[in-house]
Amino acid sequence: MSQHPARILAASALATLAGLGLTAPVAHAAPADPVQKRLDTLVQESSFPGAIAAVRGRDGRTRTYTSGVADLKTEAKMPADGRVRIASNTKMFTAVVALQLAGEGKLDLDAPIEKYLPGVVRGKGVDGRKITTRRLLQHTSGLRDYDDVLIGDFFSVLERHFEPRELVDTALARRDSPAKGWDYSNTNYILAGLLVQKVTGRPIGEEITRRVIKPLGLRDTYWPGVGERDIRGPHPKGYLALKPGDPYRDVTRLDPSMAWAAGALVATPKDLNTFMTALMDGELLRPAQLKQMKKTVAAPEFDTVGGARYGLGIATFKLSCGGFAWSHGGSAPGYATGNGVTEDGRAATVAVTSLPSDLPAVKNLEAALDTALCA
Repeated sequence: MSQHPARILAASALATLAGLGLTAPVAHAAPADPVQKRLDTLVQESSFPGAIAAVRGRDGRTRTYTSGVADLKTEAKMPADGRVRIASNTKMFTAVVALQLAGEGKLDLDAPIEKYLPGVVRGKGVDGRKITTRRLLQHTSGLRDYDDVLIGDFFSVLERHFEPRELVDTALARRDSPAKGWDYSNTNYILAGLLVQKVTGRPIGEEITRRVIKPLGLRDTYWPGVGERDIRGPHPKGYLALKPGDPYRDVTRLDPSMAWAAGALVATPKDLNTFMTALMDGELLRPAQLKQMKKTVAAPEFDTVGGARYGLGIATFKLSCGGFAWSHGGSAPGYATGNGVTEDGRAATVAVTSLPSDLPAVKNLEAALDTALCA
């Protein structure tokens, strides 16, 4: 549910999801604007029902863009800064909390997770006595993902509630060999969430809210309550089709517990830009911890361009205008989000209201983000 768009869609979703060539009416706020053109392409060529973007310039001013419709039945307009499920972007928030705890001396990134979660991680070739928190946050733990087992048919689990330990135990029960090197796995961040809870004695959602959301004034970002399935406030509907030829189905309402600390948050593109800018500006982490977060390893297949690298809950991707941006991205049933922030203060988030149906659609989403940061 909660992997980075290019990672999950270029692999499993591209094999199972397909659009129908639907084309929704397009709102042209600025026809000549290259960002607007990219959003229109996402709707007209890649068949996303709707697209929304927030672009923050070096001067701190934000422009918002929309294309398509928020509801395929009513053809309601896309909200200018609507809330969406940001899926794996949640990992950045979880990583920030873990790194804050490290900075406070309450968590040792290089201690075995067995120290905090005794006896929890025991599986084929994986052992909590040999895995550190750093390796969890970096996706180099060897732990396989639970997604492939639990979420074979999205529609069958959309409203089912999962406990975090159930997700972990599902991953540990897999009989395939541990992953080698860098390998993206939501299981890592479910464990990171459990670890934060053990260290603080409080729910991970509460810690994210107290330590990140409230201090930054992210009014449109929230951790869903237990069992909460609807999205609060203005938002476009999210859609999903599982097989070629299937019509889009409304999957806005779902239980995000299947992603938990790996992908449960709801936010707007503007809020996500604010978070990423504050993170890179050192507002959330002490210099030593931010430096640790930005220490990256090669992350094959994290984007379609190649050359992506992954740190502790954050990644990089190359820009067509030179240099790179810090990013993560996320995909959940109904929504896919690409985002990035540059060292000189530019930030952009582009969200669409269905999962990409093919590789060209993934590339169009990546191109829209690149244009938003380079235009």
